[in-house]
Amino acid sequence: MSEILVLYYSRNGKTAQLARLVARGVEEVPGMTARLRSVPPVAPVTETSAPPEPDEGAPYVTLADLRDCAGLVLGSPTRFGNMAAPLKYFLDSTVTDWVSGTLAGKPAGVFTSTSTQHGGQETTLVSMMLPLLHHGMLIVGIPYTEAALNRTRGGGSPYGASHVSGTSDQHAIDEDERVLARVLGRRVAGIASRLESGA
Repeated sequence: MSEILVLYYSRNGKTAQLARLVARGVEEVPGMTARLRSVPPVAPVTETSAPPEPDEGAPYVTLADLRDCAGLVLGSPTRFGNMAAPLKYFLDSTVTDWVSGTLAGKPAGVFTSTSTQHGGQETTLVSMMLPLLHHGMLIVGIPYTEAALNRTRGGGSPYGASHVSGTSDQHAIDEDERVLARVLGRRVAGIASRLESGA
């Protein structure tokens, strides 16, 4: 089985829920499995460190997870139209993998969760794409041939899967958002499978 790394940071749980939906989509592709990983929070005081494993949720990512993956799907809540600092902090630590080309030629997708409809979903998705492009990854989006992309009144865009949670985190992930998260996982896994088989 080839693995797609589904790597995310989640503060209130909605990005983690999207990550699990993306992982379900990955595993709908024959021969593919998802490896769910998260990143630890960062603190402004550099002496503070996170425990080696989170109390709950996916284990923390290691650089070996990057080397082992056939593709990557990256998720973050929106922070002022950008990815959250913990995810950026991890990506900034991947210079050795950038130099060696660990991720070059592998497919990648992105997903996010925001509080409001116009809270920076698309800019956050693009902010996550930029380091992946520098790594030489092949960016995979969601085409408008997916009916849910034309129907959605919540999250979802051609840039990637997303969810609008509401300012008090009151909205559950709706059916279109669920479908689009699974579609993203399927698309990244399907392209990885074709690349591996030389098709």
